[in-house]
Amino acid sequence: MIRHAFAFAAALTTPVALAAQSTGDLAVVQRHLQALTTMTADFTQTDRNGKVLTGTFTLKRPGKLRFQYEKGVPILIVAEGGALTFIDYSVRQVQRWPIKNSPLGVLLDPSRDISRYAKVVPTGNPQVVSIEANDPNHPEYGRITLIFQRDGAAPAGLMLQGWVALDSQNNRTTIRLSNQKFGVPVSDGTFRWNDPRRSSTRN
Repeated sequence: MIRHAFAFAAALTTPVALAAQSTGDLAVVQRHLQALTTMTADFTQTDRNGKVLTGTFTLKRPGKLRFQYEKGVPILIVAEGGALTFIDYSVRQVQRWPIKNSPLGVLLDPSRDISRYAKVVPTGNPQVVSIEANDPNHPEYGRITLIFQRDGAAPAGLMLQGWVALDSQNNRTTIRLSNQKFGVPVSDGTFRWNDPRRSSTRN
């Protein structure tokens, strides 16, 4: 369970050893992010009120992702062209903001040195790696905590299990992933969407 990843381990090692392990884990996460080309998964999203939605998650480097929600949910989230777009078909509304201003930017720009804006969060499980990323100069961008499971079959030996995003108003959204697949063919057309301001047809 993802919540177990946030339980702090007992202080059984020296600060020097902990620092070395943290540095090593950040480097492994960086290698994992750089090794990703495509990824697909099922997701379960839980918001601050406990509302649960499901759907499919697709990522393609560079800079593309899509959250396709379950049937009946009139929401779509797509990242492409340097922007993250939130589409609400129920009210024909579209909101866009730069990916770099979103916590999800850590997943979409592997060229960034994550050691400059991320830190390891100690866990009680040596098989779990958790990192928290945020821009200290821009707290309004929010923060994201990524949870990885060590897995030799995954890129750089890590399997992304999900994340917890916290916006500047402390609204928490938890994403849990399952059925992760890496390196699968993903068409660029996957990240196209219908603009509800010009059409009543939903992607």
